[in-house]
Amino acid sequence: MVTWLEQIPGELLPAIPLVMVLLSLTAAVAIFPLPENSVKLRAGINLTAAVAKVLLIIALVPAVVADGARPEFSAPFLPGIDLVLRVDPLALFFAGLSSLLWLLTTIYALGYLRGAENKSRFFGFFSLCVTATVGISFSGNLITFLVFYELLTVVTYPLVAHWGTPASLRAARIYLRYALGGGLAVLIGVVWLTMYVGPVDFAEGGAEGVTELVASNPVPALLIFALLVGGLGVKAALFPLHGWLPLAMVAPAPVSALLHAVAVVKAGVFGIVRVLHDVFGVEAAAQLGVLTPLLILAAFTILYGSYQALRQQEIKKRLAYSTISQVSYVVLGVAMVNVLATTGGIVHLVHQGIMKVTLFFCAGLFAEVIRAHTVSQLRGAGRRMPLTSAAFTVGAFGMIGLPPTAGFISKWQLGTGALASEHPWVLWVLMGSSLLNAAYFLPVVYALWFADPQDVDPETLVGGEAGSEAADPLRVREPKSLLVPALITAGLTLLVGIAASLAFAPLQVARFIAEGVLG
Repeated sequence: MVTWLEQIPGELLPAIPLVMVLLSLTAAVAIFPLPENSVKLRAGINLTAAVAKVLLIIALVPAVVADGARPEFSAPFLPGIDLVLRVDPLALFFAGLSSLLWLLTTIYALGYLRGAENKSRFFGFFSLCVTATVGISFSGNLITFLVFYELLTVVTYPLVAHWGTPASLRAARIYLRYALGGGLAVLIGVVWLTMYVGPVDFAEGGAEGVTELVASNPVPALLIFALLVGGLGVKAALFPLHGWLPLAMVAPAPVSALLHAVAVVKAGVFGIVRVLHDVFGVEAAAQLGVLTPLLILAAFTILYGSYQALRQQEIKKRLAYSTISQVSYVVLGVAMVNVLATTGGIVHLVHQGIMKVTLFFCAGLFAEVIRAHTVSQLRGAGRRMPLTSAAFTVGAFGMIGLPPTAGFISKWQLGTGALASEHPWVLWVLMGSSLLNAAYFLPVVYALWFADPQDVDPETLVGGEAGSEAADPLRVREPKSLLVPALITAGLTLLVGIAASLAFAPLQVARFIAEGVLG
């Protein structure tokens, strides 16, 4: 089969991953100097770059997954070490998530920040954040990954601190301490491993020389693995390295969505998958004896995050602890080392991102429109904001794992993988987590649809505005620029669950990746 990639001149083919990175980088460079009143130009730059990236990703999927194309760009960086950008299925999987949600989050942010100050600064760093995330996706070796991973830390700080309040500045400082500490651990691990085996290129089954290192020097290899996974575990919010994440919820709602669904947390867990599959390889990791401890840590984080979410009354903090729990499903799946479980873990990278961004979009809508920040303040919101409440309900059902949502597909794969593994007890962890998910999401759904509104602010009522009429006197207007992205991601939560068996659906791509790693 002749693909569109084969129509590209050979000398231009390596530029594809570079173009993917430069799209958002160019957008950032163009946005920073814009005056605040350049609303249409700033929006046009953001949306053009985001749409172009999504279209390019869509065009790459059949060529990379079905036809085995691997476009690669490299450039000298350090003596004997290149910066390498390579498009492989796992890279495309993560880049696809970040590109799609960048587009939707940009639309959301344009409406959310209308009338706010420092929009050029916000959208400039927003684009840099996506640049770093896509760079992490396409990194072909550890050095390239490290460069973009540290860039992500730096450019996310201004987004967390955007409002400039004492709480946001404190949260940003704490985030930076955690992230820089984790980054330092990753740096030491990368340098140490490079000293032993030379430049570390990602490769299915493990990087060249690492298996020999594990066999000949298991203690240094074990320490290097601990440094890499521990450092990455900060951004992945593995227990006990998760403390920064709930505090970062003081950031604007689009930033919260970006942190949890696309960028920082996902970059950490994506890095753990790369280290396990493409640096050490599962066989070498098994020889080191790290798989079972990693599995236990992920299982504990899942239950711990769910328990802590149950204790939160603030909506965004409940969602933050839910993220701590849900992202560890990815680590849980890949640590079980079979195709079913690994497929479930990898597909949850995308599924959790879609579901969680839906919930954060809705939380931002509730806060902006009816000033609801806690669960009790959502009483009767289904009557007041029915479309937002419906989108939140879909996202919540997905997190619980109810069919036919994306979350059900992930948990089904993980459950069947647990039964096929040497650790069937993991099934009890999944069941316990789902019960806890239900315990902290169903009360919110009940408050939305079945509780009576209390202490309604007259200024939020549609019927209270001059010259307006409403069939329901408590109904409020749901801003389209904020509502449409939430409805799209809620629809995707259902679509990827219903259409999971179709070619190039996230589940099928994840299975292709898992089979490539494990055979």
